Amino acid sequence: MRILGEMKPGYETVLTSEAQAFLESLHDKFEERRRTLLDERAVLQSRLDKGLVPGFREDTADIRAGKWVVGDTPPDLQDRRVEITGPTERKMMINALNSGARVFMADFEDANSPTWTNMVEGQLNLVDAIERRIEFKAENQKVYRLNEKVATLVVRPRGWHLLEGHVLVDEQPISASLFDFGLFVLHNARRLLNRGSGPYFYLPKLEGASEAKLWDDVFTYAEEYLKLDHGVIKATVLIETILGALEMEEILYVLRDHVVGLNAGRWDYIFSIIKKFRDHSTAVLPDRARVTMTVPFMRTYATRLVSVCHRRGAHAIGGMAAFIPSRRDAAVNSQAIAQVRDDKEREARDGFDGTWVAHPDLVPVAGEVFDRHLQARPHQKENAGTGQAVTAADMLGFQVPGAQVTEGGIRNNVQVSLRYLESWLAGTGAVAIFNLMEDAATAEIARAQIWQWIHYGVTLEDGRAVTPELVQTLAEEELEAVRAELPRAGDRLQQAFEIFRQVSLDDVLPDFLTTVAYSSLA
Repeated sequence: MRILGEMKPGYETVLTSEAQAFLESLHDKFEERRRTLLDERAVLQSRLDKGLVPGFREDTADIRAGKWVVGDTPPDLQDRRVEITGPTERKMMINALNSGARVFMADFEDANSPTWTNMVEGQLNLVDAIERRIEFKAENQKVYRLNEKVATLVVRPRGWHLLEGHVLVDEQPISASLFDFGLFVLHNARRLLNRGSGPYFYLPKLEGASEAKLWDDVFTYAEEYLKLDHGVIKATVLIETILGALEMEEILYVLRDHVVGLNAGRWDYIFSIIKKFRDHSTAVLPDRARVTMTVPFMRTYATRLVSVCHRRGAHAIGGMAAFIPSRRDAAVNSQAIAQVRDDKEREARDGFDGTWVAHPDLVPVAGEVFDRHLQARPHQKENAGTGQAVTAADMLGFQVPGAQVTEGGIRNNVQVSLRYLESWLAGTGAVAIFNLMEDAATAEIARAQIWQWIHYGVTLEDGRAVTPELVQTLAEEELEAVRAELPRAGDRLQQAFEIFRQVSLDDVLPDFLTTVAYSSLA
């Protein structure tokens, strides 16, 4: 192993010789399989580009028809009625753990900019949080510390497609998934178990059961390596790809000793639809704001997730409420909080056992809804959902009745892309933009929609066709508007604009903007 990143003071307590040996062993055992699975993704994408319409797998029909259930859920993951998410930055972690949410998902993935500093210091912060010694002193001298009661910690490592370029094994970058998982489980599994909790994870971006099986084998290997009981590592899987959604039951089955639930990762799910069906005209979506959880295909996705989870004894966790309350505009808050409450009411009625929020001020809003529905119960797994049979065709019908593409939709997507990329390049991966907490998933939707609308020459509601020239003109106007508001961004904003053009205007849609932009990070 060769570490290319700067070894600042304290980093040696994370990247110990024991940790390096463990990471090397994970790489040696699983890297070839990881690469094979990514190759299989590419092969399937080429088939989709040629018109393949996927469906439920015929070779796993016996799994879907079987009477199995997942393993036991630990006591501190039984009640998940409100979960809060955020990066592993010290102040945000303290606020999230203190927020009153039942679970805090510490995010190394979409809410994080994967600078070397963020990745290593994030691991240091997690150790400090588990040991309850984490503190943050603000410029105004206010000191942030943990409350007596804090949320249960769950960690989201980066997805299988990402690399940690600052660490080489045999001169190859190590898998970012294995790097994030390996360091956390090595340093903290025993710490957590000794405190009555355990090493818990959220698994992102899975495109099917074979990718989930790789995680299951990684968990089993880590348990054996670290002399832990089989099954103490627990995971919740984000169903945030359309191909993963078609294999929900198979994902639960292959992870059944380790899995405790599925989460409706709504934003990445929309992005996945655009990306996977980039050459299918039936998947052209309208303005991002119009693709809500009430449109038919999103309703199908959500209600099927509940029924699958509860049939198999797993938790069903709802989607993100991304609103960031304004300190200045009470009218904006009132309207947005009403929308958040409606969204959470729908999830609770549909049978979800809990939900996600992005800001501590939304914890009581979502909590009030789920408290009313759950009362003293920790979950509602007895709720079997709608009971309606769902076909693959139901999940692949992407029409949004009455919705259109507008110039405002293009401009908003450009602004979100530029503002997010500028912050991401500066080392911040969760960004408040127009009173919404935007992360990599929403930026992916924004830039992918622009590519899709150009690709199909979509007609705006005013009759104009979306062309590269139109988008370039609007994007340059929005660039100047952002530049006027963020004059200190300077060259970084221009760099964000160049990346935006590459991931939105190239002939071929890049799979992920973060992989394109990663080489620009420190």
